[in-house]
Amino acid sequence: MSWSLHLRTAVAAALLTCPALLPAQQLINGYEPKWWKEAVVYQVYPRSFKDNNGDGIGDLPGITSKLDYLQKLGVNVIWLSPHFDSPNADNGYDIRDYEKVMTEFGTMADFDSLLAGVKQRKMRLIIDLVVNHTSDENKWFVESRSSKTNPYRDFYIWRPGHTLPDGTRTPPNNYPSYFSGSAWTLDPKTNEYYLHYFAAKQPDLNWANPKVRHEVYDIMRFWLDKGISGFRMDVIPLISKPTGMPDLTAEQLKAPPNAYANGPHLAEYLQEMNREVLSKYDDMSVGEATGTTLAQTNALVDDRRHELNMIFNFDAIKLGRGDFGPSSLGAWSLPDLKAIYDAHATVLTKHDWDTVFLSNHDNPRVVSTFGDDSTDALRTASAKLLETMILTLRGTPFLYEGDELGMTNYPFKKLSDYDDIAIKNAYKAEVETGKISAEAFLASQAKTTRDNARTPMQWDSSPEGGFTTGNHPWLAVNPNYKTINAAAEDSDPNSVLNYVRALLKLRSGTKAFVYGDYHDLDPKDAHVYAYTRELGPEKYLVVENFTSSPVTYTLPGGVKASTLLLSDYANSKEANTSTLRLAPWESRIYKQ
Repeated sequence: MSWSLHLRTAVAAALLTCPALLPAQQLINGYEPKWWKEAVVYQVYPRSFKDNNGDGIGDLPGITSKLDYLQKLGVNVIWLSPHFDSPNADNGYDIRDYEKVMTEFGTMADFDSLLAGVKQRKMRLIIDLVVNHTSDENKWFVESRSSKTNPYRDFYIWRPGHTLPDGTRTPPNNYPSYFSGSAWTLDPKTNEYYLHYFAAKQPDLNWANPKVRHEVYDIMRFWLDKGISGFRMDVIPLISKPTGMPDLTAEQLKAPPNAYANGPHLAEYLQEMNREVLSKYDDMSVGEATGTTLAQTNALVDDRRHELNMIFNFDAIKLGRGDFGPSSLGAWSLPDLKAIYDAHATVLTKHDWDTVFLSNHDNPRVVSTFGDDSTDALRTASAKLLETMILTLRGTPFLYEGDELGMTNYPFKKLSDYDDIAIKNAYKAEVETGKISAEAFLASQAKTTRDNARTPMQWDSSPEGGFTTGNHPWLAVNPNYKTINAAAEDSDPNSVLNYVRALLKLRSGTKAFVYGDYHDLDPKDAHVYAYTRELGPEKYLVVENFTSSPVTYTLPGGVKASTLLLSDYANSKEANTSTLRLAPWESRIYKQ
């Protein structure tokens, strides 16, 4: 071997073994390029996606059977909501065993087959990391509650509470639960209270205990070593509790998440997690950031801090609603929505990365909330428009199962229609105590309940929407499945499904929609959202009519719409003009 060949071989080996010697990643418009920045994520709620064995409950083999559908759609990352062993007090967000698959969903072999199928199709899989709390049936908590001297006692947060002069016991403080009532439950075995921000069957872990943190890191390694590509981290800002956990003030009780989130040791815990686990994998980490303001976002996602890649900020999805417990659907305006995205573009830097979403398993259907589902034509147009916005704004877009079909809210009428523990607990707290009538409560919650997103996926017009071959799905299928379903939309060139496929194909080849600058052309207009995405010489114009009526709109500042690339109306052809005649809920994408 020649000396020069020896040298080239040695240099190549050094580059592979020493990251410091690797050439610096070339920035794109000031951003460091990453696969997860260019991804489109599709959330699968396993219980509702596809039932393979006819028991009425979605499962992992059912998801595997639909991977070709997801590949054809054009998404490249699947987010799997909790699939772990659980007693299902909160549909899997109460985990009994982090390294075991829920029996209803299948086996670990089924998970391995799903992961292999995802990879075979050049996609990636991320899973939920639910570690603010566990199930009360988790072996750690079973031990923790058994005695005050048990080695696992300090895995959870226990307090003696208060004893009044009459002997009555009261909780340690006035913390309310997300699911109504107190966030403390008295456990008779040791006569102390344990903390649970959510249901009583979801005790909060004590992250101040380093043994807890390292158990969590071992769980993360277990799944990453299997080949997943990262985690969506459930309520991750809540893991560090407020110092001393004093009573909330009257002002804090109006928005408890703001008091619970971003405790004094959060950065320490996340940096340790990154150092011990995440930095060793080519992963994607996205935190569900309840209680986190836009101003606090870069403290979690600034890439120089080495914590998380990105977070879900709920300013947009909760527009007109609260971020704590069941809430009514309030009024919102298009300028309000624009202001949120404009603020994100202003506050977040080139070191921060954003997410874009208007739906998930905890929120009502996007088209019923932000669009118009009063007629099929308006539902179709507004569903397309909303997906246009989500897929062309700044940040990694997240779609929820059924969004690509324009699935709508379910017509809930009575309490027995619901499965959600949050609704059932709120009914007890609000209706059964006489604070509100049952009629008013149910009418309000029908528009906002999480169960709207959890009704089974509508695959075809066969019984139960093709979700199951059984007669009793775990939650009723929306009655409109005979007209809104994947099979019908697949064969309809003007369907929401085929439009989203075209939109995803356009986005996949357009870096400007990933790394490009964003500019809102007309922030105050109450009907039309017009903005540009610009990357070097490439510039794109997006125009969206957020009304159920035709609108004639003149682009401000002499801007002219140039080459029309895509519209949610097949007959739209206007180009090379400043004045646009937009149909109801019409969206257009132009190349300038």
